[in-house]
Amino acid sequence: MALSLSIEGLDAGYGAVMALRGVSMRVEAGETVALLGTNGNGKSTLIKCVMGLVRPARGSVSLAIDGATHDLTRLTPEQIVDLGVALVPEGRRLFPKLTVVENLMLGAFRKAARSAIQRNLAMAFETFPVLKERKNQLAGTMSGGQQQMLAIGRALMSSPRLLLIDEPSVGLSPLLVSQTISKIGELKQSFGLTVLMAEQNFNQAIRIADRGYIIVHGEIAVS
Repeated sequence: MALSLSIEGLDAGYGAVMALRGVSMRVEAGETVALLGTNGNGKSTLIKCVMGLVRPARGSVSLAIDGATHDLTRLTPEQIVDLGVALVPEGRRLFPKLTVVENLMLGAFRKAARSAIQRNLAMAFETFPVLKERKNQLAGTMSGGQQQMLAIGRALMSSPRLLLIDEPSVGLSPLLVSQTISKIGELKQSFGLTVLMAEQNFNQAIRIADRGYIIVHGEIAVS
């Protein structure tokens, strides 16, 4: 499937505070691209611009799918999700009083994903067997690592073309960070997914990334 994400000259922020300045980057079909940087350098803001959650002051964010180009700065988050973009947010943002399966099903609301629920559920369980073992457990009673797996599994339920993962290592032990990052790497190998991952753990991220960008004070310092 032909797909590419193109970000050109992006300025964005919150009121008078500019978090991104002139950011340009690309993600091509089947790539795992790492956006690297410490806290407060603009990684999450860039991910939110792609999802339509933050409107840029200047620049473009476009997604080309099978020859058609979509200007994401003019679309709502719902419309962006409908194009096949899924977000695994920082902090996981699960529904703690719902079960594992109920959380997964909430990821399948996109029309294109409804007919593929069983296939996507099987994919989530194959990628993260612990979710199958604990499918009736309340999400809020799971460990941090298991919750991160559930958050990624929920995104897989939407039949994504492009998967955005924001800070998957936050709050996890070094061993769980390594395991989680490895699983993200398998998504490309097993399912051909295109992944943009914002991460501050440089050593772990570059293990699985095809390419990377280092963002410093809202600008791309190294690509």
